[in-house]
Amino acid sequence: MLKQAIIRTGLESLYFTGAYRALRPFFGGVGAVLTLHHVRPGRSAAFQPNRLLEVTPDFLEEVVERLLRSGVEAISLDEMHRRLVERDFGRRFVCFTFDDGYRDNHAFAYPILKKHGVPLTIYIPTSFPDRLGELWWLVLENVIAANTRVALRMDGQDCRFDCTTTQEKRQAYDAIYWWLRSLRTPEEMSLAGRDLAHRYGVDIAAFCETLCMTWDELTTLAGDPLVTIGAHTVNHIMLAKATPEAVRSEMQMSAAVIEAALGKRPQHFSYPVGDPTSAGPREFAIARELGFKTAVTTRPGVLFPEHADHLTALPRLSLNGEFQRMRYVQVLTSGAASALWNGFRRVDAA
Repeated sequence: MLKQAIIRTGLESLYFTGAYRALRPFFGGVGAVLTLHHVRPGRSAAFQPNRLLEVTPDFLEEVVERLLRSGVEAISLDEMHRRLVERDFGRRFVCFTFDDGYRDNHAFAYPILKKHGVPLTIYIPTSFPDRLGELWWLVLENVIAANTRVALRMDGQDCRFDCTTTQEKRQAYDAIYWWLRSLRTPEEMSLAGRDLAHRYGVDIAAFCETLCMTWDELTTLAGDPLVTIGAHTVNHIMLAKATPEAVRSEMQMSAAVIEAALGKRPQHFSYPVGDPTSAGPREFAIARELGFKTAVTTRPGVLFPEHADHLTALPRLSLNGEFQRMRYVQVLTSGAASALWNGFRRVDAA
């Protein structure tokens, strides 16, 4: 909550002081790639630790309409790649990308973007439509939401968390979430998530079945020229924690499975989680060696001409569900917030 308050204060300050307008000519870049996950009507539950991963359909449509009215051109990733490579920067652009392949992308996001003729990319972890994926962050949310006390073994110690109030639930979620993120390997994270689900009777497979698109649904979407299907590994692991062999396998197999299912090999890739603890120079190099035209992170930033030399380490701007106000979108797309975050570096690929 403190982090959210700090971010909100920063965005408000940049907007109401007008600083974002002053910085835009210098740090607005040539375009931006937007990150989204869920698009669905808002929920009323007080405990929603993953709300940052969802925006409402109304907000998405407002963003689309405002960007188009402002003269920004919505383009595909193939067109973005061409413009970066050919240095064609006559008009600022934006790309809409969605991670994980949630069913609500089909139900809510796609009709909005289709209506406005806006291209979109959906990055698929192939274990999700295969119904083998482990959405451990939702397992954790479900366990804490349903219980007033949660116990598990962390770093060799028995730990217990009171989860009676919303605040206690949030504190427990944050503590366990970041502990899971700190585990050394994807296998350790998977084992811990499965143990938590088993201990509290949560069906891991049900999350894929309920929330994620099937291959048939993806086939329907992929038939629209506006839609690009990208790769997002097989198992949605934090690649930086895996061996080089496992990283290469996750990337290669995800592309091969998508090609087998949809008839077209994906040319674009998204690193799961996507921050510096999840993907770095080693992963950027492997994605490039495997022939992906582009690969996106979740490192915050807009695109500059210099990104033509770092096509597998591209930044994105998150449409965060905790900050669903158009003035925040204006600040983000101006490049001002990410310029401050990145210490005024244009490229962050280290």
